Amino acid sequence: MAQTAQQYLNSLIDKYTPSPTAFSAARTHRAGIESRLDAWFGVAEMFETGSLKHGTGVKWYSDADYLVVLKGARPTATWALDKVKEALQDKYPSTTIQIRRPAVVCKFNGGDETVEIVPAYPAIGGGYWIPDPTNYEWMKTHPKDHNSYVTNVNNKHPGSVKGLARLLKTWKYKRSVPVSSCYLEMRTAKYLDGEKYVDLIQDLYFVLKRLQDNELAAMNDPTGLGSRFTAYSSQSNKTDALSKLDTAVGRALKAKNYAKDGYHDAAIGQLKLLFDQ
Repeated sequence: MAQTAQQYLNSLIDKYTPSPTAFSAARTHRAGIESRLDAWFGVAEMFETGSLKHGTGVKWYSDADYLVVLKGARPTATWALDKVKEALQDKYPSTTIQIRRPAVVCKFNGGDETVEIVPAYPAIGGGYWIPDPTNYEWMKTHPKDHNSYVTNVNNKHPGSVKGLARLLKTWKYKRSVPVSSCYLEMRTAKYLDGEKYVDLIQDLYFVLKRLQDNELAAMNDPTGLGSRFTAYSSQSNKTDALSKLDTAVGRALKAKNYAKDGYHDAAIGQLKLLFDQ
């Protein structure tokens, strides 16, 4: 029996789901990183965050992400990033280490074991201050609450939030769309939080269409706790992302309509174009 468009999307989710051991090598660097930062600054807390923690990572593309809460008075965001980079470069002189706001990115083993470190300071009343990716200031975030929010919505539609978010992130990576992975994930969760049921091929189109309709506008934190989620870091990135989003919406619409009419081979053809398969 021929594969349906729905089955194709499920196979794509499976293809890009990291194995339980996919980031084991990258995680081995955690102790060394924490030890060095503790020696230089004092570490109050260090925990895994991002798509890997949320269960929405993309195989071959996602990294091991950690938020490191530093002790002492909060300096400027630029100083924190520069000094964390300096501390880690001193410990790992042969490793490529770069600043990619809001993180310091360590490319161990030629980039095969990439670890992103986000310096943070505790915020009064809860949450953390981390470098704002759009400017040189600090922004407030509640990563543990965001993880709980995504998980709770995912439990309403078992597996669907994480699956749909992984599809959007796969599109981002395969089509080199300069848009925030976190933004895509939170937009997906917010969209499905208001839905009674999930139809993967239809919802893929509707989420992309909603992103297009609001022109990747910043969104309020759905938990009501932190700063707004931004989609891009510059005007040029916005222009590029919107252009690629227009193409994606067109292909997702054709795939949805073909599937609705029973033309699954044609629908899958559009999905392959969408995800560069």
